[in-house]
Amino acid sequence: MCGRFAFYSPTEAAAALFGAADGLQAKPRYNIAPTQELVAVRVAADRGRELALLRWGLVPFWAKDPSIGNRMINARAETVAEKPSFRNAYKQRRCLVLADGFYEWQRKGDVKVPWFISLASGQPFAFAGLWENWTDKETGESLQTATIVTTAANEFMKPLHDRMPVLLEPATGGRWLDGDMDLLADPAGIIPALRAWPVDRRVNNARNEGRDLIEPVGQTVTG
Repeated sequence: MCGRFAFYSPTEAAAALFGAADGLQAKPRYNIAPTQELVAVRVAADRGRELALLRWGLVPFWAKDPSIGNRMINARAETVAEKPSFRNAYKQRRCLVLADGFYEWQRKGDVKVPWFISLASGQPFAFAGLWENWTDKETGESLQTATIVTTAANEFMKPLHDRMPVLLEPATGGRWLDGDMDLLADPAGIIPALRAWPVDRRVNNARNEGRDLIEPVGQTVTG
């Protein structure tokens, strides 16, 4: 799964990588958690690409209560095209969630050790995402939300966890936004080279923020 990540690159530079103009001033974040805002690239009404702030945890348009989004932070690549909660968004409302890295917890006995994973190149990237617009029928208030697509871990990630987010670079990100239906046939096969290192357990608390959360406390592994 993917339950925590970081996005601290200048928004303008990251957006440009994926063909979107910078229309947001997003501050660096090192511990983005579910129900918080994330920065995403999506197809605009004029068919160009735009940036949007979306709440993490997808609320389907048919939901009666937005609290369902708390359980919809991830969508499995294996079932995203058929599952009622995600299939419409998969066909019509895809997005790219901008990131510099994500956290995963490796179990060692009774302890879970947090690791920070990023591209080996150090460049920002995107998670394959879906977004939805939910409207409260009583108040008319609109809520825009998103989920991150996950897949089985590749060989690099398997020692840390059995799942991982689908990571996209500019070329594959374009295919995702354009509605490529074959991209998830082998999602682990399109994952770029990664690096990872253990970090302080302060990241376990979503209230903690700051660059010190991604500082290594052990050896970096690449692959």
